[in-house]
Amino acid sequence: MKLRLLAAAIACILLSLPAQASKLFIPMDPEGQANHLKAYGVAYEALKEGMTLDWLLNYKGGSFCMDDAATLVRLCKLRGVSYEIISEEKYLGIVTEIANPDFNGDVIKLEKAPKIAVYTPPNKEPWDDAVTMVLTYAEIPFDKVYDDEVLGDDLHKYDWLHLHHEDFTGQYGKFWASFRNTTWYQNDQRSAEAMAAKHGFKKVSQLKLAVAKKIRDFVAGGGFMFAMCSATDTYDIALAADGTDICDVPFDGDRPDPAAQSKLDYTKCFAFKDFSLYTDPIHYEYSTIDATEIHQGRIPVNTDYFSLFTFSAKFDPVPAMLCQNHTTTIKGFMGQTTAFRKEALKSSVLVMGDFKPTNEARYIHGEYGKGTWTFYGGHDPEDYQHNIGDPPTELSLHPSSPGYRLILNNVLFPAAKKKPRKT
Repeated sequence: MKLRLLAAAIACILLSLPAQASKLFIPMDPEGQANHLKAYGVAYEALKEGMTLDWLLNYKGGSFCMDDAATLVRLCKLRGVSYEIISEEKYLGIVTEIANPDFNGDVIKLEKAPKIAVYTPPNKEPWDDAVTMVLTYAEIPFDKVYDDEVLGDDLHKYDWLHLHHEDFTGQYGKFWASFRNTTWYQNDQRSAEAMAAKHGFKKVSQLKLAVAKKIRDFVAGGGFMFAMCSATDTYDIALAADGTDICDVPFDGDRPDPAAQSKLDYTKCFAFKDFSLYTDPIHYEYSTIDATEIHQGRIPVNTDYFSLFTFSAKFDPVPAMLCQNHTTTIKGFMGQTTAFRKEALKSSVLVMGDFKPTNEARYIHGEYGKGTWTFYGGHDPEDYQHNIGDPPTELSLHPSSPGYRLILNNVLFPAAKKKPRKT
């Protein structure tokens, strides 16, 4: 009888004690994580559910940690994301390790799921754009917007905007020489001209400039803009050529301004300066910004890797977040705009990844007004030289792609609680 009473008393005491809190820990190192890309989707889902989570910069590849929740554990299992359930005590030990001044790491609070928009034509297939593909694979929701939505001032609804590999100069990607007789090229040209006319512009270049200015205002107001491939250099070229005709006859029916080069205003650009235009419609390049022609034929595929810079997480958390990865060596990949010649970069541009043999930057970042922009050279991180008509990349074959991780770092970046820069 006494033993039963004692057992009951102990049970009451145990029930009255607070439950031991536990954490859902998602490692992001190569040994600990089976699907890095879908792990970002789990982190995004936690934010959607109103949770705050920690991004552990430089700890096991930039791991995530959040309160243990049955819904998220189930999601990890369904999506093949590796995870651990750890005690609060163990997690405090991890935080203490990261706080050590000798450890290049930091804990960044992610607080709100960013609203995401992808600027892309409605007739494009998902595999035409690496960002659309990886967002879909990671199961991160996004809206598609194009010229109607941008000119209709819908960008204020979003925190993060990706630019499809667009040509903001109005030269239809400079595909005229090779593809002017194809049905898809002719349809795209007709569609673009109809869109310009709809919004009261005589030329597509004028329409695209107006769109570029709306995007500029979005960034200036605090938006986060991410661009890849030709949407990077053509965006700045369009801004620099504001009011100057740089398009030849096949694109807008008349010759470019013969003094176009001297009329460029580089102060209007986000990233680039002192570049020269290529206005010849036969030349499959826009300007001297892009390093594709230098790169082609000189770098064997098996040696084409670029390096990420290692930033101080405690002093420079922004680039440390954007470069989070399980490796600092990224497999190179080409595009219409593959990389940026360093001599064309403004001094304010932060180079986060480069290829030193050809003095080119692959991954750059900067601020404009209250917002930020990031430019990433190349078309598809897992398709070395994507050609029109090639089959889509199957991301299930590349679940831990470090090149794609850079894209998803940018997606989560707006969720971070702002920390004062220490340098």
